[in-house]
Formats: sequence, structure tokens, C-alpha cells
Amino acid sequence: MSKRNSQSAKTAARERLRAEREREAKRAKAKRQIVVACSIVGVLAIAGGIGYAVVQANKPSYWEGQKDAKVVTPANTTGTKGTTVVIGKDSAKKTLKIYEDPRCPVCAQFEQTVGSTVKKDIDDGKFKMQFVGATFIDNKDNGEGSKNALSALGAALNVSDQAFLDYKAALYSAKYHPDETTDKFKDDSYLIKVANTVPELKGNKKFQDAVEKGTYDAWAMAMSKTFDDNKDGVKGTPGFVMDGKQLTADSQGTPLMTVADFNRVVGEALKK
Repeated sequence: MSKRNSQSAKTAARERLRAEREREAKRAKAKRQIVVACSIVGVLAIAGGIGYAVVQANKPSYWEGQKDAKVVTPANTTGTKGTTVVIGKDSAKKTLKIYEDPRCPVCAQFEQTVGSTVKKDIDDGKFKMQFVGATFIDNKDNGEGSKNALSALGAALNVSDQAFLDYKAALYSAKYHPDETTDKFKDDSYLIKVANTVPELKGNKKFQDAVEKGTYDAWAMAMSKTFDDNKDGVKGTPGFVMDGKQLTADSQGTPLMTVADFNRVVGEALKK
């Protein structure tokens, strides 16, 4: 081989090596760019995910949102946002306010023991009854059954006074009222199941749609606020008020849990 050919071969080899190094450098640069780009996308995705989580965490719950939602008022109501619910004969001179929370076990006990007496007195025209619904048990137990049941009671009230009273009695009955720690009233299907024991509500599609669509959810929150802001000094349920005075079985504030106590205390208040 001539010296010229040997030199040419070396030059060609060096050129090939240089070209290969350039290609390798370009591949490494491209790889670094991809890694950086993916890292940026990953960081943005994480930041976006954190941002979304923060937004979601700070959004009000459904029921909190209902506090500011437009209120659909049930029939057979009066007052601001339809939160005045008075049932009874126009001829009755006095009104007994009854404060109740749908999940309240003591309210259930009262309804099971004294409820029929209250209904008879209303029918006889002894007094009108004003219902004030509360939902504080949901707040204590972080539930929603009181609110959901109160909304369903609004749907029953929209049917008639009688449907409301009968449905309230059914919800508080020994058969259907759940333990306070069991939030069964949060389920629309359970509320409808109980309603099917009430003649006016059994198979009532309009009532069922109102329960499932939450037609009276905002009304339930407005009613609950009426309890929270009440000027009668009632803090728990059941509570009883006539002529602005709380009615209790004794000086310790015991609720009217027996027919005898109810007749005695309410009877005295009616005479004043």
C-alpha cells in the first residue's frame, strides 16, 4: 500500500469517527430535551392535580350550597321562604310550636307515645300546631339524613297537611325510625319506602320525583335555619312553645314525653 493510500484511509477513519461522535451527541441532546420536557409536564400535572384538589376541598358541600340556592316552597306553607308550617283549624285560638329533628330518637319516642294525642287535639280544634324542623344531628354526626328527611317532609307537605302528619308519624315510628348513629334517612329509596305506607303518598310519582330530585332541599336548609335562629330559646328537640313560653314537664326542662304530662302542661297553657 502506498503512503498516500495509507494516509487517505486514516483520514477517512477519522472522519467516520467524528461523524459518529456528532450523531451520538445529537442523540444525547435530544434525549435530554425529552427528559426535561417530560419532567416539566409531570410537574405541571402534579401542580394541576394539587390545584384541583385544593379547589375541590374548598368547594362547599352540596347541602352547604343549598343554603344559598333558590327555595321552592311547598304548598300549605307561609312566611319567608315558606318556613312557617301551621296545621289546624282556623277556629283554634292558640298555636303550639313543636321543634323536631327527623333523626332525633327522643322525638321518635315522643311521636310514638304522644303523637296520636297531638293529632286528636289538632283535629278537635284545641290548638293549631306549628312545625319547626331542625337538622343539628347531621352536624353532630357529619351526616345528611336529617336534611334529606326534612326535604322529603316538604314534598309530603306539598301534597297535603294530612300527608305531612301521616308521613312524619311513619318516619318516627318504631318500625322505620333508625338509630341516631345510623344515617338511613340519607337514602331517597328508604324515604320513599316509608312513604309507601302513607295512603296519600303510596305510589305518588310527583312526591317521589320531588324526593329524588331534591326539589325541597333548599327549603329544608331554610327551615333548619329557622330552628337555628329561633327566638324561643329552644336548643334541642323535641321542644314545645306556646305564647312564647317553653313548655316542659318540670323545672329541669324535661320534655313532655308522656300523655299525662302533655295534657297537664298544654292544658294549663291553653287556659292562660
